[in-house]
Amino acid sequence: MDDEQRQPGPGPLAGFTVGVTAARRADELGALLGRRGAAVLHAPALRIVPLADDSELLAATRRLIDRAPDVVVATTAIGFRGWVEAADGWGLGDALLERLRTVELLARGPKVKGAVRAAGLTERWSPESESMAEVLDRLLAEGVDGRRIAVQLHGEPLPGFVEALREAGAEVVGVPVYRWLPPKDLGPVDRLLDAVVARGVDAVTFTSAPAAASLLNRAEERGLMPALLAALGHDVVAACVGPVTAVPLEAHGVVTVQPERFRLGPLVQLLCRELPARVRALPVAGHRMEIRGHAVLVDGEPRAVPPAGMALLRALSRWPGRVVPRADLLRALPGAGRDEHAVETAMARLRTALGTPKLIQTVVKRGYRLALDPATEGKYADD
Repeated sequence: MDDEQRQPGPGPLAGFTVGVTAARRADELGALLGRRGAAVLHAPALRIVPLADDSELLAATRRLIDRAPDVVVATTAIGFRGWVEAADGWGLGDALLERLRTVELLARGPKVKGAVRAAGLTERWSPESESMAEVLDRLLAEGVDGRRIAVQLHGEPLPGFVEALREAGAEVVGVPVYRWLPPKDLGPVDRLLDAVVARGVDAVTFTSAPAAASLLNRAEERGLMPALLAALGHDVVAACVGPVTAVPLEAHGVVTVQPERFRLGPLVQLLCRELPARVRALPVAGHRMEIRGHAVLVDGEPRAVPPAGMALLRALSRWPGRVVPRADLLRALPGAGRDEHAVETAMARLRTALGTPKLIQTVVKRGYRLALDPATEGKYADD
């Protein structure tokens, strides 16, 4: 059990909304985020072609059985297991395993090595680092000119890997395990895109490069690419499980955050540090207030605040302790028109939601201000 699970209270992600683009293991990632207090917006950006129905994988498997490669590179445990299981379903399982026993089989890391051995095979070599760069270095050091190398793909791009082998003279055969297609229902993806553009989410998680590319493609189709990139560039965190996943985003200039270990748990732990660190805690009326994405923490307790109230609170927090005129607050309200009574109504609801009315002071005939603690007013005077 990690630190976030042991901590009492609402959780480090309370008040934040996180988008999940994963198709596979989306429920697991959503549960990890939810247990730490986040509101989760599920929007699978892809769907997986069922292995049993994948004609391209079937054709690639038959080609390898008919003509043996010199080397087979197994890149993921789940992909390798799925390939063997699909071959069994087609009646080709024994033939595939027999062929794999005759080749130089390389397994990218301990998990893949476990899957290889579970199939009754023995890898020739496996790097402890799980690095495709290390696999490439070994192949190039051995010499690949004129050799036929099969690479088990997993829906992920392998930047430079295949190209480097081909430039060195190898014939590279892709084994397309788990191909991706756009989702049949684009509604959830469109809702996520709209939420990102409107800053209605605080972070979006990506666990595969195809998912990132699919979201970008959909934004392009809808004419939202500039707005999406602006949001990801300033207000919404793009959290990727690893550097390969980040490639499509970084190609568009998006700065991503990534955990040191490329796993779901570390990805969630990264957000547990990253999102709270972006929030400024304000000492107001003897309380500690944090304004988060869809909620406010008052002395560590989350208070759900309606969108109009959040708009007012953000406007007040830009100048902590200063009086903000009603006219400025009216402009901050979405769709409020010109009636300043809308400010009074939204302010009353905001105070009720906060549960501590004295956090916001009314300054007669002028406007409203956060009741910043007197000892700290100078600290925020020039913010």
